[in-house]
Amino acid sequence: VMLPLTMADKPDVSEVSHFDKTKLKKTETHEKNTLPTKEVIDQEKEES
Repeated sequence: VMLPLTMADKPDVSEVSHFDKTKLKKTETHEKNTLPTKEVIDQEKEES
């Protein structure tokens, strides 16, 4: 049984169309938890 699509089935993008990007602040992204390198992992394996 095919049900007719309702408005709830589609995301509401009406607000996005008139979004003002100039109001956004420029932010610097900083990587907080970097993955350990292979060398660090090997060193920790040797220590345990």
